[in-house]
Amino acid sequence: MDLNTSRELAAIAVEAARAVGDRLRGAFRSRPAVQTKRDFHDPVTEHDKAAEERIREVIARLCPDSVVVGEEKGTRGQGDISWYVDPIDGTANFAAGLPFFCTSIGAVVDGRVVAGVVYDPVRDDEFTASLAGATCNGEPIRSTGARTDREAVLLASYPTPRDLAADGEETALRRFARMQYAFATTRRPGSAALKLAHIAAGWSDVAFGTHVNAWDVAAGSLLVERAGGVFIPLSGSVLTPGAYLACVGGFDLAGSVLAEVFPAISAAVATGKPTGASTGETAGMPAGDAPGRGAS
Repeated sequence: MDLNTSRELAAIAVEAARAVGDRLRGAFRSRPAVQTKRDFHDPVTEHDKAAEERIREVIARLCPDSVVVGEEKGTRGQGDISWYVDPIDGTANFAAGLPFFCTSIGAVVDGRVVAGVVYDPVRDDEFTASLAGATCNGEPIRSTGARTDREAVLLASYPTPRDLAADGEETALRRFARMQYAFATTRRPGSAALKLAHIAAGWSDVAFGTHVNAWDVAAGSLLVERAGGVFIPLSGSVLTPGAYLACVGGFDLAGSVLAEVFPAISAAVATGKPTGASTGETAGMPAGDAPGRGAS
């Protein structure tokens, strides 16, 4: 794909994401009614559904020959371009009033992410990626920061309740303890897409999550890569549900505790490319499952 077409798709993603900004800002801290999907850890609100519908309308108007793969409404449409849409990544934060959530839209052609946006409506931060590069609010960003664990800020959801069940509490908590001891700071902010945007901007150093879907990480993966960072889908593809790892450029993944305690990460680092992940202890990493809200 040529750079101009990629930029045009990024502009469509931006317009679609910004189309729901006012609604999300207006509903934020209103304590909206919450329903659950997979279990009580998996919330959804009326605003998730309404925002996705509005995003679909914008994409249908601006790029009619498209497929939209949305978290709330599934797959609709036909065409060569697929849009992976998470209307609110970080719904639990949004519903509770914590200002760390975003809208994520990624465009995929021939299995490759070619454009995307991660939009933070609270801060009005617009992280945009095309094949030409990555920007935040129109300014180029570079993914640079810490080189080792002891200097780094780690954004990690592990272990989630599903990780505790899959890996066993003793193993999962032992891994968590190693991460706590090794990294300068560890945070669990609760939005995979916004975590990746912060890695791309160099505002944090390492991000790790499990059980994510393509709509969670498609746009963010391109942001990280185009900003000069590293994104590794541990499922083998950003479009396949599973785990992911991202870091700023120049970070020593091979020397990180993450490579020590998670065999799937060690294998990916050793081969210099993503590796498929199996369930539980076989690969040391829980695999993804059918579409549903991922762990951020």
